[in-house]
Amino acid sequence: MAKRDYYEILGLNKSASEADIKKAYRQMAIKFHPDKNPGDAKAEEKFKEAAEAYEVLSDGNKKARYDQYGHAGSGSQGGYSGGGMNMEDIFSNFGDVFGNDGSPFDSFFGGGGRSRSGQRGVRGSNIRLKVKLTLQEIATGVEKKLKFGRLVMAEGLSFENCTTCKGSGQVRRVTNTFLGQMATTSACPTCQGTGRIMGKRPAGSNADGLVNKEEVVSVNIPAGVANGMQLSMSSKGNAGPMGGPAGDLIILIEEADDAILKRDGNNIVYDLYINFADVALGTQVEVPTVDGKVKLKIDAGTQAGKILRLRGKGLPELNTNFKGDQLIHVNVWTPQKVNKEEQEMLEKLRVSENFKPKPNANDKGFFDRMREFFN
Repeated sequence: MAKRDYYEILGLNKSASEADIKKAYRQMAIKFHPDKNPGDAKAEEKFKEAAEAYEVLSDGNKKARYDQYGHAGSGSQGGYSGGGMNMEDIFSNFGDVFGNDGSPFDSFFGGGGRSRSGQRGVRGSNIRLKVKLTLQEIATGVEKKLKFGRLVMAEGLSFENCTTCKGSGQVRRVTNTFLGQMATTSACPTCQGTGRIMGKRPAGSNADGLVNKEEVVSVNIPAGVANGMQLSMSSKGNAGPMGGPAGDLIILIEEADDAILKRDGNNIVYDLYINFADVALGTQVEVPTVDGKVKLKIDAGTQAGKILRLRGKGLPELNTNFKGDQLIHVNVWTPQKVNKEEQEMLEKLRVSENFKPKPNANDKGFFDRMREFFN
């Protein structure tokens, strides 16, 4: 079954502001929250669907990629991770939409028994790394080994049950109102909802019991990625305090400039410079591509500015079988200086009837060539 459009899920259009997105998600989450719809599998699915849409549209980088590529922008190694989240992940990652005091749904559903942190602790921070790729690596995909430092739980770190909440991670408050007593449940202020406090802290660890460790990971970057795209590796970021879950490793793609080939979407553009005799008489040249050099025939009478096309010699589109083309722009090189003998030959050619421009309907001008290129 095809995925629904994220804007459609939240009832928004692409011009929606950050506040609009947050408000729409809040309304959907309240409407389909499992505590409000016990045993309703369809409501739970809609709840998860809304969380996935919000995860993407509330993140500037993911939203821009989604607006450009749709669901194809997720990538095979990361990108939009909402679809694989469980309910606890959703409560943990998106609770800030509803406020920071306790479970986001406490005020609507009477506590429900879920705290935003639950017994998992505070999630660790993400780590961001930049990976620079050549056009050749983008064309084929590549495996990269990344070395970086991350915070991990120190060996020998121990925990004890929180004395305030007795290990539950929650505190219950009862207040008297004119309607009677009202009970609310929120995260324990002592342990921040984890249900435990630090016991023994090993020497050399920070206040959260974490130490810095060098790590090497291998990541397979799929073919067809583009500059600015992000891939993520779950739980490869910094560990959370008090044994909380680790954040993610975010890998930002950068394209290295190529001295010869230029990228235009999925197409590769190459400027070919040849002399006047070659275009007048015809010749065969070698042209570089992302797959290596190929031989290309230049027909006699080829006009300067003509764009030749090598089909399928461009870059693949992410997560599809489509490949772009290589476009060769023919440039006729004009020497800046000529010797006396060359000047005499050129003077004879200047007055030759055959060398006078005589364009006809088949000789396309610049705008016609550009129109043909984009079509």
